[in-house]
Amino acid sequence: MIGSILYGQMRPKSIALAQKWAWKKAGEGLSNRLVKGIVKFGGGLVMMWGYMTWDGVGMACKIDGKMDANLYVQILEDELQQTLVDYGFTPEDIIFQQDNDPKHTSRKAKEWLREHGFEVMVWPAQSPDLNPIEHLWFLLKRRLAAYPEPSKGILELWKRIQEEWYKIEVGECQRLIESMPRRVQEVIKAKGGYTLY
Repeated sequence: MIGSILYGQMRPKSIALAQKWAWKKAGEGLSNRLVKGIVKFGGGLVMMWGYMTWDGVGMACKIDGKMDANLYVQILEDELQQTLVDYGFTPEDIIFQQDNDPKHTSRKAKEWLREHGFEVMVWPAQSPDLNPIEHLWFLLKRRLAAYPEPSKGILELWKRIQEEWYKIEVGECQRLIESMPRRVQEVIKAKGGYTLY
């Protein structure tokens, strides 16, 4: 039996504090008019890579420059391996989840994961609503937006990101992971369409 699921966010997340709202009529379903699609590339000032486990968040990694398959594998080698050590996990203890970004599905990344004994969860394309770590990113962005003064530069912003990331409680990660069956049921109910997640 697998003791923990490790949710890895392999697509770098740009830390941006903008949020958009839309009005909908009572009873109106979700549609392209109301839901904005995802963007497959970065932007913003600071990009990071991080992940969560049943026992809490893993290491936060600031991404400098362009993320490619080589950098991704280096992050797996360093940050992922170190988090496993910190929590006392082995690759056999977890199921690794990532999205279908080409860097993550590259031959180099697949070989690294296979050679290191990771079971990788099959993940449908274009399905961030299923990924509980997306809600962790939202929580992090809300906490950063709550600062009374904007950061004075990238170094201060990264310091804040790290402080807030490591303050995320274990219970928050567990609540999000426990929501997975509900997320899957909502997608089935919506026949693959939009959900409120």
